Amino acid sequence: MSDKNALIQPDRGQKAIAIHLVDKDGLDDFLKVRTPAQRAALAAQRFEAEGYDYAIMPDGEEWAVAAGVANTADLSSWCMSKLAKKLPAGTYRRIGGEPGAAMFGWITGQYRFDRYLSEPDEEGPRVLLTGEPATIDAITAEAEAVMLVRDLVNTPAEDMGPAQLEAEAENLHKAYRAEIRVTRGDTLEHEFPMVHTVGRAASRSHAPRMIELEWGDPKHPKLAVIGKGVCFDSGGLDIKPGSGMLLMKKDMGGAAHALALARLIMQDQLPVRLHLLVPAVENAVSGNSFRPGDVLKSRAGISVEIGNTDAEGRLILADALARAGENEPDLIVDFATLTGAARVAVGPDMPALFTREDATAEAILAAGKAHDDACWRLPLHDGYREYLKSEVADINNAGSSGFAGASTAALFLDKFVPKDTDWAHLDTFAWRPSDKPGRPKGGAALGLRAVWHMLKQRYDKRDR
Repeated sequence: MSDKNALIQPDRGQKAIAIHLVDKDGLDDFLKVRTPAQRAALAAQRFEAEGYDYAIMPDGEEWAVAAGVANTADLSSWCMSKLAKKLPAGTYRRIGGEPGAAMFGWITGQYRFDRYLSEPDEEGPRVLLTGEPATIDAITAEAEAVMLVRDLVNTPAEDMGPAQLEAEAENLHKAYRAEIRVTRGDTLEHEFPMVHTVGRAASRSHAPRMIELEWGDPKHPKLAVIGKGVCFDSGGLDIKPGSGMLLMKKDMGGAAHALALARLIMQDQLPVRLHLLVPAVENAVSGNSFRPGDVLKSRAGISVEIGNTDAEGRLILADALARAGENEPDLIVDFATLTGAARVAVGPDMPALFTREDATAEAILAAGKAHDDACWRLPLHDGYREYLKSEVADINNAGSSGFAGASTAALFLDKFVPKDTDWAHLDTFAWRPSDKPGRPKGGAALGLRAVWHMLKQRYDKRDR
């Protein structure tokens, strides 16, 4: 996006429509200084400064906007996002203060997924001005990362298979001069046996692969970022019902998060040695599908009994975690649309977070709270490891109990992370089932900003 077309632009005194943000406590004072015509317009529209409420009022020969927010002194990312969607195309300026955090939602509120529409919306952009131009690039980068996740997740599986995830990694490789390695075919079967096994039933055009990208100074702290790339999940031979497959194009949402985070890291030149890993597969059904009861060999040498072919994401992540651990990283972070149990536990609005280190969890939770990207920590409880016992292999991929499904899945992954390695696992939904201001129904980045700002706090000492 060129500066001319950017949705956030520096305020140089150019002509713009005024936006007055008002909270409940300040409504009376706001009305006192309005003209009779303005008060009449606000009354006619029943403006009461409720959150996301807005009204149009005359402003000389022009017009202005009054918009309700929870607290004018502490704006959220989303408080102006409805305006960005509903107001006519044009240029706008907040009166009486800077938009601050609300700039993020101003951008994401204008997101549209129109790839398959024959007549997409041609309405022009809503531009917001700011007197803090130094913040524009960082906020825009975050918003673009979130919208990248949305685009990738919203794209149907036929057009977003393993090859397309590889193409996204290639884009990063070219843009930031990263090293890329893609493992396929016989080499994949040898080096990443569980990735190969999960994906072997797919058609040739959706053949499985391990995508790796490395970037940054080798002297910097090593950071591994992993994303589950199940581009469509039929459930395998333990096939899902039709209703359970409707959203399975989003099962590569973890990969989308990892790719977006990698772009943020490289774009910002974060001083780390990044290792991005995306195991990319389609869990299909055919004559060579893996079967319940099979025992698989993993890259780590741990044998895995298949209790359920629909618990495939943890299998491909296990090989990726083992590979990441070989470089002895300072931190491993993985994103995965892993369990329905996490959605039962914390709902669709936030990811379930699992960490070995309390300090890492606290840092992610704090960053999420500060940047409107809440996460919720669930336990890696040792007592639940017994649910993963197998009589014929080192571990079973499906828990034997109906309890603690998200925790048992995380404990399965934990077995493949080297001992004493700092590790964070985010079981994210990557989808919004209903529309919210700045957050449309469909693909969603949940946990991305929390992790990004945790990483900035942890590794970026340049401005301190």
